[in-house]
This record gives sequence, C-alpha cells and structure tokens, in this order.
Amino acid sequence: MFTSTDTSRISRRRFLKNTGALLAAGTAFPMLVPARALGLDGEVAPSNRITVGVVGTRQGMSSIRSILPFADAQVVGACDVDSRRAVESAALINRHYQSTVAKPYGDYRELFAKAKLDAVVLAAPDHWHGIMAVTAARAGIDIYGEKPLAHTFAEGRAIVDAVKQHGRVWQTGSWQRSIAKFREAVELVRGGCIGKVSRVEVGTIGDFNSYKVRSAGGSPGRPPEHLDYEMWLGPALWRPYDPRITHYNWRWSLDFGGGNLMDWVGHHVDIAHWALNLDHTGPVKVRGISATYSEAPSWDAERTYTYECTYASGQVITVGGDIAPGAKFFGEDGKWLYVDRGKFEVSDPAILRQPGEPVYRSDNHWRNFIDCVKTRATTITPADVAHRSATVGHLGHIALMTGRTLHWDPETETIKDDPGATALLRPVYRSPWAL
Repeated sequence: MFTSTDTSRISRRRFLKNTGALLAAGTAFPMLVPARALGLDGEVAPSNRITVGVVGTRQGMSSIRSILPFADAQVVGACDVDSRRAVESAALINRHYQSTVAKPYGDYRELFAKAKLDAVVLAAPDHWHGIMAVTAARAGIDIYGEKPLAHTFAEGRAIVDAVKQHGRVWQTGSWQRSIAKFREAVELVRGGCIGKVSRVEVGTIGDFNSYKVRSAGGSPGRPPEHLDYEMWLGPALWRPYDPRITHYNWRWSLDFGGGNLMDWVGHHVDIAHWALNLDHTGPVKVRGISATYSEAPSWDAERTYTYECTYASGQVITVGGDIAPGAKFFGEDGKWLYVDRGKFEVSDPAILRQPGEPVYRSDNHWRNFIDCVKTRATTITPADVAHRSATVGHLGHIALMTGRTLHWDPETETIKDDPGATALLRPVYRSPWAL
C-alpha cells in the first residue's frame, strides 16, 4: 500500500524493514513468505501497490478493468447500494487476482474506513459526487472521479477546494484527453494551424429517448430487497421508488443527473476548452437558444437543446444535442478542424502537416492516475480543470431552464444580477446530508 500522508498505519513496507532488522540481529523464526509476495521475482511487492476501491460498480467497473492489469495497483473493495452488484464486482476482482482480497460493501463510508485505500474510483450517480468526493479527500484518499465533476456548480467548487486543501490527487474521467487524435487536434488548434479560432460547435448527444436508454418499464412501488433505496437516494429529496429512474435511467431525472447535456460536457466541451486554452476560465455570457423536454413523467432533463457561450476573447462555443458529436473549430480563411471519437477531419490536408503546440501527454488515462498517485504530480484532467468544463454545462442548463441570458464572472464565479439563477447553482440536500 502506498500513501504519502497517513502515518497512523503500519505498512507492510515497515513490517518487512523491521523484520530485516531482526534477522540482521540474529533473531530466528520460520520464514515462509513466498518470493513473489516480497517482490523478489520481478513482481511489485504488496507494500508498494496502490490500494484502490470503487464506488458505483455499473460504470465504475469499466475503470477498474483498466486498472486491474497494473502490477503496482491492487483493487481491494467494491461498493454499491445494489448488493448483487457489489458481490458480483468483488468476485470479478478476486477472480483476476486469484484471491479473496476484494470485499463487497454497501456503504461508501464503510469502504473508506475499513479498506485502507490509497485511491478510489467514484462512479455513483451525479447527485452523490459532491459528498462522496469531499469525504474521500478529507479521509486522505486520492480520487478518480467520473464526469461530470458534480451535479451542481457549488458541489464542483467544494470538490476543487477539498482536493486542494487536503493535498489529494484527482483525475476526472474525461479520458478523451488521453487519446492520441484528440491530443493531436488540440495541438494543431493551439499551434495556430487553422488561424485564430472564432467559434466552436460542440455536439454533446441529444435526445436521450434514442440514446442508450435502458428498459424503463414498471411503476413506483416497493424497492427490491437487494437495493438499499434509502442510500441510493442519499442527499436527494425523497420520492417513492421508481424503477424508471434507478440504475442507468437516473440520468434523465434532474434530481439525480443532468441528461446528456451534463453527461457530455466533460468530454467534448473539455476538449474545446483544452484546445482554446480556457482550462482555467469560463464564458462571460451564456444564452439559451432552444430546448425540448420529455413527456415521460419520471424524466425531466432536456431531450434536445442548444445554447451559446461567449468568452472574454469574443470566441463563441455553441453547445447542442443536434450538433454532430465532437468539437468543430472554425479558424481563418475558411479553415476548420473537426474531431470526434470516430472522426478527425480538416478543411485542408496541409493542416495536418503543420507543427502543433505540444501539450500534456498521457497515453493511458488510468495509468496516468496511478502514476500521479505515486509521484504526487498533477493528472491530465485535475479537478479545477474539470470544474471549468462542467460549469459550462451548469450555466447552459440554467439558461435553458430559466429562459434568461446569464452574465457570468469567471473570476469570482458568480452570476451577475440574477438571484433566481444564482440559487440554481446550489444543491438542495435532504437532512441529514451535507457537504
């Protein structure tokens, strides 16, 4: 186990060091520790492995599967309010290690207290992000947090402050930054290969009724025994159990998620910000253009949406569910560059032969996180950067809901002259939950 700040635990490393001292002094006792456990056969000794847990196994296990092959990390706990998922996930982890090291948990607080974690993957629904992340930071645990950074702006700011205050390493699940073609696109734009960028079109996936929606049958009633529904709700306002909003479909209810709008700003708006060197600022004006909503009684997030963000430089980023997914940058003299997971296109092939401006390079998002946990370096997508791209989503969401143009101060992070919109920046928690 690796830790940089916790001196209260007696690590295996210290135990082995003390054991060596006893042997040197001539103290004899049976030595039955296999060489592999000591790292003598090329393997990483347990004392040098980063111990990792996961909260929210439906999405979190995707990251865990990426971490399992790392010899210098070991996953030791899986937490989910659905007990079946927790048990199944722990079993999958243990099959990989051919051991029983990973334990299932139903409460993230128990995982944090008992599993002796160096790091945790947080992949619970959005309404849990703020409380879980701040709790982990205070507990001295480094964090890989799924995007969006937080359910509300204020929770995002609280995460950034807690990570800084407690000296934690944070990696956001905006993994496109660790993909070569996105990095190349960013370097070309930053290097001026299409000239000064005047505007960007960001497609964030639109109508959720046609995108990855799981079966949403059923009606409100009694939750299944394997689901701790009270814990699933957590800080959210109480409502009867409804199978149409639990597990994946919570994303379309604003009490728990932010629709595709908030789901995708952490990917494509994040890339736009990176390319335009806007990682530490934000728009000065956000204007809603259009939005449509679902007729389903349980889902109230926008089905389709378009809004416009204007920055102090005059650059405009238009975000929309009907725009082609990805980011399209418009430069000078008709030049443009478009990048998405499946495409990388330019107006002129000569653009690709020009030198770009080198940026932070990561070839594996999860490897980058583990390396930074060990070195205490800054990850490729730290909390403050993720907070800025998520803020574009929060402000767009509020502009669409209120029908008003928001005037934002990115330095003070405040909405000017609009108390009603300002109130929407903060969460409403159910007692006794609090940040």
